[in-house]
Order: sequence, then structure tokens, then C-alpha cells
Amino acid sequence: MNNDISPNIFRAYDIRGVYNKDITAPIMHKIGLAFGTYVKEMLNGEEVVVGNEIRQSSFPLVHAFISGVTATGINVIYVGTTAFGQTLYAGWFLKKTATAFVTASHLPPEWNGIKFYHFDGVGFAEEELMAIRDIAIDEKYTVVDWRDIGNSKSYNIEEEYENFFKQKFKFTDNLKVAIDCGGGSTTLSAPKIFTSLGLEIITVYCETDPTFSGRPSDPKPKNLTELVNAIKKHECDFGVAFDGDGDRAVIVDNLGRILSADQTGIIIGKYGLAQKKGTIIANVECSKSVAEQLEVLGYKVKQIPVGHTFLTIEAKKEDSPLGVESSGHIILPEYFLFDDAIVTPLKIAEILNREKRGMSTLVDEIPSYPLRKEEIQCDDDLKFAVVDLLKQKILSKYENVNTMDGVRINLQEGWVLIRPSNTSPIIRMTIEADDKETIEKLSVEFKTQLMDTVTEIQSSR
Repeated sequence: MNNDISPNIFRAYDIRGVYNKDITAPIMHKIGLAFGTYVKEMLNGEEVVVGNEIRQSSFPLVHAFISGVTATGINVIYVGTTAFGQTLYAGWFLKKTATAFVTASHLPPEWNGIKFYHFDGVGFAEEELMAIRDIAIDEKYTVVDWRDIGNSKSYNIEEEYENFFKQKFKFTDNLKVAIDCGGGSTTLSAPKIFTSLGLEIITVYCETDPTFSGRPSDPKPKNLTELVNAIKKHECDFGVAFDGDGDRAVIVDNLGRILSADQTGIIIGKYGLAQKKGTIIANVECSKSVAEQLEVLGYKVKQIPVGHTFLTIEAKKEDSPLGVESSGHIILPEYFLFDDAIVTPLKIAEILNREKRGMSTLVDEIPSYPLRKEEIQCDDDLKFAVVDLLKQKILSKYENVNTMDGVRINLQEGWVLIRPSNTSPIIRMTIEADDKETIEKLSVEFKTQLMDTVTEIQSSR
């Protein structure tokens, strides 16, 4: 067990690592000291909200973090073990300077970490996280005398959170929804909220399971067999699967077809927004169908780098009605700026209630292009150098190249995006094309270039 802080745990939009290897209670105490110092000195704050998801390591980590924060003189409102959205709602509702949520999102149970947000639910930008990293590593903490230590109070936001949704959503039809919480943190909120709104629910993995023994915390299509079967068996109007902490939702239609975030975003953009104007935010991994389907309605679609923090920052800046992240983060700022995954299925239910058409009918209206996502294992200390070198090679070979986030090659027959993951030791390759044969060709071509570059970087180290 190492209690020295590795700079590698500080990612572009959160802090993550394996418990008792990269992240320990003493390390989390230091991160609490750094966060408290940053809130006090840079944000002029006095009080923050803290919550945590259901992982077994969350309990020692969150209390170590709180002890660090209060040692700097900052007060803490602790909202306990909750889903992501409930903690973020507390920070927004109570109007506190910042919110911290202990989580490793969709990663396996041995991982944990923490995310930071401003009072309005906008995630801390990368430069803010790096400032906290520097305070932690250099131990430039502001620690107060015993008389000025902050206090920590428990607060249950559950009732206010549930009432918020009751005010925002009303259903006249008797809709049946299958909910797959994956044993994660949404077990603590989603079934109760959906039922209180009058939705009939069929539950899948809705008992809290901190080890994710029922299904992995990442709601990838291969993990959703039970949900798909439940939708068909019970003839549900649609289904939803949440990730481990509840900031991503995957929608499944009444025929058991798993929708991409792009398809879900298009349906919300076409049928769920009050006005057909404004700038919709979509990351560079999103399908070309997003712009094709929504710009003809009067929206402008703006591409941004991958990452939920970029999504909330840009949505706030552009006063956007909708933000779509290809990984499943969706924000609807008419409610709030943070990506509480519970909002997505409720919006879909609202659309079905109004449109009086089956979910599959809405899905069939969206043209679908073949898409392939591949993950290539690459060490954290190599992946950025690999993509940087590949970027240089590709810029000299191809004309239409976007280097906003990794490298995206736009070709006549499709596009290829190669980028290092900000959360895992992998390089992601996403390919969309007009047909499967082209995807196969592009996959072989660009994977070869990528692997050659990995070998080149490895041999130079």
C-alpha cells in the first residue's frame, strides 16, 4: 500500500485509481486537504456538499476526504451514499460553492475516485483539477488552527430530489418501463422515483450490489441481456440501464434494440425540446446522423472533445438546450446542467406519452450508419505519446483531419477517431462509415498504423 500521490490518478475530468494501490484513505485525506485549500483560496468558498456511491471502498475514502476538507476550515454537508444525481442535486439545491462525489463511475469494483463540481453542476475543468493535484503533491495546504476547523453535518436530500421530478414530469398514459440499475447507486433512487411518477416498472438488478456481481457497472450492450429479455417478456414500452453511479443511461426500445447515445439524443432533440433553435453540443465521437437529423430542424450542432466536463462547460457557455456524449452522458439544461442519468428515461417517457407512438417507430425514423468501437490496451504513461506521434503522421497523409481531441480523420466514405482514454489505460478507435465493408477496411488500415506507432514509442523508451 503506497501513500505517495501518483500524478497519474488526476485525469482530465476526475481522479481515479485502484483502491489500496493508487488511492488509499491517507491519499484521499491529502486530496481533501488540497480540495479544501482550493475552495477556500480560489473560490472564496466556506461550505461544500459531499456524497459517495455504493462501492465498498467509498466509506473509508469519503470520510478520509471529509477529514481533509474540514482541516482547512471548510464546512461539509454530507449527503451520504446516493446516486450521482442526488448528490449533485443537493449541491445545486443548497447553492453551496462546490460538490464532491466519491465514485469510479463505470469501472470495476476495485476502482474508486472522486469528481468535483461547481455550485451549478458544471464539472471542474482540467486546469482546476491540475491545480488541486499540484497543491496535493507539493503539500501546499492551508491547514487551520483547532478553533477554526470546519464542521461536517449530515443532510438527507431524498425528499426534495423526488419532489423535483414530481414537479417536472407528469404522465397520463400507463407506461411500462424496465429498469436495470446493475446493482449500482441508482438502486437507491430510480425505482422509487419512477414509481412515484406513476410509471409501472419491471426491475432488473435493482438490489444494491457493491461488487457488481450481477452485471458489470458499465452498461455496454453485451451486459444488457437480462434487460432486453425483461422488455420482451413483459412487453415494456422501453427500458433503461444505468451505469455504476448514475451519470449515464442506455435506452432500449420496446423491441429490445439497444440505442446509441446519438439515437437517444436525436429523439430528444426531435420530440423533447420546446423550441427548435439553439446550439446542441455533441462530442467528436458522435455519429454524423446527429447533425444530419437536427440541423434541418433549426438547431446548430457544435462538436467538442470527449468528456462529460467539456459537455457541461460548453452547454453552459452556449446556453444549449441539449448536450450529447457518445458514451451515454446526456444533459438537458432545462432541468439542470449536470448529467443525472435519471432525466434521460423520464424525458423518453414524456415523449412517448405525448407522441402516442411506439418507441421502435421513433427509432426506425433515424438513419443508422455502421459503427465500430475498439479498445487497444496501452499503458497510461505511453498512450498520450502514441496518439501525439500518430497525429503527426496522419496530418502529413490526409487532408481533412480534426485534432481537437485525439485525431479524427474525415474521409468521403466515413470517419475514424483515435484518442487516448482519459480514464483507463487504453486507446479508443471509433469508426463510422456508409457500409460494413468500408468499416472493415478502415479498421485494418488504421489499427495497423496505431500498432506500428505503439511499437515505435515502446522501443524509444
